[in-house]
Amino acid sequence: MNIGQAAQASGLSLRMIRHYEQIGLLPKASRSQAGYRPYGTVELRRLAFICSARHLGFSIDQIRTLVALWQDRDRTSAAVKQLAQALNTMADALRKLTTHCHGDDRAECPILNTLAGPDTHQMVS
Repeated sequence: MNIGQAAQASGLSLRMIRHYEQIGLLPKASRSQAGYRPYGTVELRRLAFICSARHLGFSIDQIRTLVALWQDRDRTSAAVKQLAQALNTMADALRKLTTHCHGDDRAECPILNTLAGPDTHQMVS
């Protein structure tokens, strides 16, 4: 299967597939004599995994970690659960922060102020 067919099958754009290969989420593969990369079942499963993780809001670095865990058959499910719990903690914290943000035209932002830490607004001038 060529990249166009892989894009159609995975729901990703050609550009994103090339980007994922460029940044190492999709390993470099051998090319045909014509310069085309063949995409098979293994690559399509990896693309589907990446696509699902992106739709769930994972960052590229988080996806890199998830892919490594997914492919590591010696890992324990506890390692995956630990990552998921850390992400849940982060999501819970963001939900709490968004309840305190007015989301209006004011420059004052409780989300950014909390992330910056206590009394940092005094350091910025």
